[in-house]
Amino acid sequence: MATPSTPADFTCPGESPEPTESTAAATPGSTESPADHYAENHGFRVPLPLHGQNRCDGLTVVGRVKDALEPLRRRGDFAPDSVRDALTGLGYSAEKVQAYQSGSAGVGFLIDIGVSPWCVEGTMSSGSTKADAFGGYPDGSNCEPPSGGH
Repeated sequence: MATPSTPADFTCPGESPEPTESTAAATPGSTESPADHYAENHGFRVPLPLHGQNRCDGLTVVGRVKDALEPLRRRGDFAPDSVRDALTGLGYSAEKVQAYQSGSAGVGFLIDIGVSPWCVEGTMSSGSTKADAFGGYPDGSNCEPPSGGH
């Protein structure tokens, strides 16, 4: 019986090699309660990771997004409209960019890049700009977490 291969990841340009996580650390132990199925029942809300060249391309996009938002962060411009304008200035369609207030001095954002599919989600606050690229959701058709489950 053939088993599916694990997607190959490699060090991307500009990325420093990181130690690989041991599979024992990622596998739930036998101390887990058999009645606790939270992770199983909510797995549909866990974003799909990017692998291989898609991961490298995602890291490049994340870098561009952070570079575009950094001037706003430095001057304390945490208006969703400013963030949306900066992201659409990178060439993303206004219909595919969401920006929303996150606390009194923070903005969250989501970009549906629409390739592979790709999504970039993050936050900007006075302390930092964070972003992550991912491949959508297992049960979703876009970058929004699905609302259902079982």
